Amino acid sequence: MEPAVPATQSGRAWAIFAIGVVSFTLSMFYRVSVTVISPELARDLSLTSSQLSDLSAAFFYVFAFCQIPLGIALDRLGARRVMIVLGAVGAAGAVLFGLASGFATATWGRALMGLGMSCNLMGPFYLIAAWFPPWRFATLTGLLMAIGTLGQLLGATPLVLLAQELGWRGAFLSVAALNVLQVAAVIALVHDRPAGAPPPPGAAENPLRGLGQLLRLPAYWVIGMSTFFRYGTAMAIQGLWAGPYLVYAVGLTPVEAGNALLLMAIGFMVGMPLSGRVSDRLLFTRKYVVMPSLFCSALLFLGLGWVPHGASPWLLYALFLALGLAVAPGQIMYAHIKELVSPGLAARSMTGVNLFTMLGPAMVMQISGLLLQGDPAAATSPGDFWGVWIFMAGGLGAAGLAYLFIPDSKVTTAS
Repeated sequence: MEPAVPATQSGRAWAIFAIGVVSFTLSMFYRVSVTVISPELARDLSLTSSQLSDLSAAFFYVFAFCQIPLGIALDRLGARRVMIVLGAVGAAGAVLFGLASGFATATWGRALMGLGMSCNLMGPFYLIAAWFPPWRFATLTGLLMAIGTLGQLLGATPLVLLAQELGWRGAFLSVAALNVLQVAAVIALVHDRPAGAPPPPGAAENPLRGLGQLLRLPAYWVIGMSTFFRYGTAMAIQGLWAGPYLVYAVGLTPVEAGNALLLMAIGFMVGMPLSGRVSDRLLFTRKYVVMPSLFCSALLFLGLGWVPHGASPWLLYALFLALGLAVAPGQIMYAHIKELVSPGLAARSMTGVNLFTMLGPAMVMQISGLLLQGDPAAATSPGDFWGVWIFMAGGLGAAGLAYLFIPDSKVTTAS
């Protein structure tokens, strides 16, 4: 049955959804914002390549390790208070980063940004679960993530143009001001649940007891491993290996390589709400949408190793578009774990899965780097990347096999 949200409150529900989209867009911007201004950062702060890498990683590691305590806070305190406090921390981090005089201050700024943004996906998920019917959850969370992915695009050319106009410091201080406006919107418009709705059961129980229940659930570890490889492999190829593979190993021009990456992003953005809709309203299953996507992704990564040097760009365009579509259904794993636990554990279960999601890119990038022998720029054929593709395909395939043995969740249908 659909939750009883009065018609007079439906406008607030969609306003809350819009604030969630803005929040996630901001988080995606902060994730990638160091990349395009790294030459200026290195020059102004006298940073080495290793320090630039550490600076970027600080955001992800703080973000990842906040997820378990974040879930406890969401279940106990609700999304509104947590998003306000952490949003203010994120804005402070952007200010500190913009005023940084050296590596240490800039790293603290990045760490505070990671802490501040750690709730900007899970908080909106919590609110969607409270304000919309269960049969819309996968569709709306997929739509939110698809639109929010535009933050990655804003952290590219638009950030470069803003930095050229204001300097990188002025650019980050401007973004901090937008961050403050986002927090103000949360204060003004966000309520944890519709008027008269009871708090989720279990919200007042011992949080460690609930966490123990989650950690003893085999499905949690399987879903965690699956999102680790699904998001980790996607970000590793999109943010690290696609360039050298396409340009040096296959022989595409930089523009053609950029086109392939753009098509992967388009597939990802289209596939998230589409797969959510299929899961919510057509097949009424989480397991049998996620599991095939893991196997398809594994096969596509192996396919990259068979592409000959000098292959048509259109073949690569098709492969990368298919990769984007194949990895997109992974966002349904959040709906799957939420529906396998009691309502009082909903936030903790989703943030617990998000821990693996955020660890995936960092660890997959590091491991795949060890598997690629020599300088990627020296690659002469796609086969030079076989070790990387086999590792990625193996992880995704193992996750798909493990998914066979976990229960499906009951998808609530519209009445």
